[in-house]
Amino acid sequence: MNDSATHSLAATLLGHADPPPFTLFNPNGRTPVVLVCDHASNTIPAQLQQLGLGPVELAQHIAWDIGAAAVARRLAVRLDAPAVLAGYSRLVIDGNRPPGDPTSIAEISDGIVIPGNRDLDDAHADARLNEVFWPYHHAITQTLAHHWRHDQGHAPALIAIHSFTPVMNGFQRPWHLGVLWNRDPRLAAPLLAHLRADLKLCVGDNEPYSGREVGFTMDTHGAAAGLPHVELEIRQDLIADEAGGERWAGVVGDALEAVLRDESLFQMRHY
Repeated sequence: MNDSATHSLAATLLGHADPPPFTLFNPNGRTPVVLVCDHASNTIPAQLQQLGLGPVELAQHIAWDIGAAAVARRLAVRLDAPAVLAGYSRLVIDGNRPPGDPTSIAEISDGIVIPGNRDLDDAHADARLNEVFWPYHHAITQTLAHHWRHDQGHAPALIAIHSFTPVMNGFQRPWHLGVLWNRDPRLAAPLLAHLRADLKLCVGDNEPYSGREVGFTMDTHGAAAGLPHVELEIRQDLIADEAGGERWAGVVGDALEAVLRDESLFQMRHY
């Protein structure tokens, strides 16, 4: 097979039977808020043959944020806001990492080798970028732009919903949920205060990850545009089933509703 034929095959990743690279849920939501879920799905394009993994591995946290999509949908309904949900597994390409970063297309995740990501050439990496990563991020940009145009000048707030595994590298994580942020405190500070008012909750400030180190989606769509933004992480064992998802969507929803009543939030401001 010649080089041009090889490039042609690599240039197309998604087939007719594959789902779209994102889902826009509750697109007509009227609140000046856009929810996003970078790791909503563990779906793998058919052409990638499950990346050489089995159903056990693809059901684990390495492939997606367990329970996060269901919480994002519940919050979208409660807040009357749209939610943009990524359509493919983070193992195909991570929607919350800069393209080209070593963790963007992981060869090993939490000690598990990802055979389909080993020795990936540029053409195949570009196909994942162009057909999975960028369509998702363009959808976020377009959804934010739509709200900015139609919400009487209100700058929309951007809220990312993630979940984290209870144990990492042998460490039992104590937090029920975490509030991740970098420079802009407009959402993070009041959310932390509201959530920590419930003494039964263990709430992390930039735990179990730091928004100052990880946060391509928040940095690109929130900070760069001067929009109020925050990333929320919920422990996966708490939201792994429908009852847990409903309960914690309620906890987070109560806090968000209280914070979002502040009309002064909805303006462009750079930090």
